[in-house]
Amino acid sequence: LFPVQLPPASLPVLQAAHCQMIKDLSACLLGQNLRVDCRYENKTSNPLTYEFSVTKDNRKHVIHSTFGVSENIYRSRSNVTMYKNLVCLHLQGFTTSDEGVYMCELRATNDYTGNQIRNITVIKDKLEKCAGFSLLIQNTSWLLLLLLSLPLLQAVDFVSL
Repeated sequence: LFPVQLPPASLPVLQAAHCQMIKDLSACLLGQNLRVDCRYENKTSNPLTYEFSVTKDNRKHVIHSTFGVSENIYRSRSNVTMYKNLVCLHLQGFTTSDEGVYMCELRATNDYTGNQIRNITVIKDKLEKCAGFSLLIQNTSWLLLLLLSLPLLQAVDFVSL
């Protein structure tokens, strides 16, 4: 048997915490457009970079990315919006040829723990329609929305008399 040599106690142990964690990945249809929502929990103020891709026929196609190169066929059809803890891919003119396994990959600057990746299989016939108010409701308290709409509802009621 060989003796096991341990590192000296004076060496600091580097501990890294995940700066962001993908909580949920969902897809829905908004008219003829695909929307892929990548929700994450952010634990740092470091800038966030992202990449959305699709794997079909065993080949990865980059749709929209801040750290890679997007493929030509997707550049004019895609855009990404970011709000608080949500990165949202919008792909115009979604057809069955765009079906595949969609991937959201997030990286935070100076996060050395690795990337966060989540996949979702997207098949056009199985997609649900996006809820019209989903973006508004998830970013606004429903109570505040209700309070703001009360004067409008009262005004409508008054006009109908």
